[in-house]
Amino acid sequence: MFAPDFFSHPLGTTGFEAGKHAWRTLISHFPDYRLVAEDILVDADRVAVRSAVAGIPVPDDGVQPMLIEIFRVADGRFVEAWGLGQGLPLEVLSADS
Repeated sequence: MFAPDFFSHPLGTTGFEAGKHAWRTLISHFPDYRLVAEDILVDADRVAVRSAVAGIPVPDDGVQPMLIEIFRVADGRFVEAWGLGQGLPLEVLSADS
């Protein structure tokens, strides 16, 4: 699904190894972690996905965790990604880096 030169803007990395590492880290801390796509929009070579995040504790402010990602697609593969989230356990990723 991902091009060899896939670039993740949130992670600042090329290739998908950093993405796999981030997912493995999240799953090791939150085995029930999952994304539930709520909206998927496609426009030319861009795909936007708004997902609810399940399987993690809801923050003290009660805001439901969610993630918005935008992918650029070329030749049927993801080549670039941007992301923005709320209520996500990012300290887990930064502590494991």
